[in-house]
Amino acid sequence: MSARFPAARPRRLRARPALRRLVAETRVRPADLILPMFVKEGVDAPVPVESMPGVVQHTRDSLRKAAHEAVAAGVGGLMVFGVPEVKDERGSAADDPAGIVQQTLRDLSADLGDDIVIMADLCLDEYTSHGHCGLLTPAGQVDNDATLERYGAIAVAQAAAGAHVVAPSGMMDGQVAAIRAALDTAGYTDIPILAYAAKYASAFYGPFRDAAECAPQFGDRSSYQQDPANAVEALREVELDLAEGADMIMIKPGLAYLDVVAKVAETVRVPVSAYQVSGEYAMVEAAAANQWLDRERVILETLTAYQRAGASQILTYWATEAARLLR
Repeated sequence: MSARFPAARPRRLRARPALRRLVAETRVRPADLILPMFVKEGVDAPVPVESMPGVVQHTRDSLRKAAHEAVAAGVGGLMVFGVPEVKDERGSAADDPAGIVQQTLRDLSADLGDDIVIMADLCLDEYTSHGHCGLLTPAGQVDNDATLERYGAIAVAQAAAGAHVVAPSGMMDGQVAAIRAALDTAGYTDIPILAYAAKYASAFYGPFRDAAECAPQFGDRSSYQQDPANAVEALREVELDLAEGADMIMIKPGLAYLDVVAKVAETVRVPVSAYQVSGEYAMVEAAAANQWLDRERVILETLTAYQRAGASQILTYWATEAARLLR
């Protein structure tokens, strides 16, 4: 009789919640999560981001409060994005010591010390009047090499303000080398670089551009961000960034590019981050609002998918909530 039935029964290890937890192959920890945060200059109350329910453009004070909540939940890092009152052609607010991000970095450094990793997004799109990630030529093209000088200055300003990590996201050729040289020359040899090594020209960024107020006034970013069709090219971008001195690398977006995350994680020997971007967040929140899916289960399922693919750290707007769920 027993020969008629299978001796191997994988379901045995799925029978009880405690047993499933015991044998789980992938475990997401609160410390693996990084919370992206927007801070807006010139407002006296948080401004809700319409396309990202639950996400706001913070004041300095409300961001400090939210940062403390993230620490209490066990979140591993914060990534700060700035929305200045005044934008110009060269993004002057990006490296202004009195700029909104530099002020916020000083706040966080004073409040939190080493309780959490304080990261600063390093780009120009939030600060330029045209919304592109670099300086423009007279013909309206992004000037790669002139932009590198600006990136170096921004990195030094962020490090001086208290950033533990700088994270260049502009996808300029040579950006990591330029930033590393600027930091080292200024004496910040111990500040790591988390390079957005493979950042794709994705339609999933739409809500972020509402939050950061950085939609390009003309054209798009396809001439410097990666083509969504290419995966091997991502490996080349990662190799170049590591050769230039990147300490960690990031893939952005995440969910639609988990194959790229997996390829990179199998190849490199440094921490690999992935960004659960605004479009992913917005889709889940919209579906949950319509009661089309179980919101909390989907949040945890997607984070598990990121780590199963090989992401060491995950940037997610749900970081604080997810950390509480995980604990």
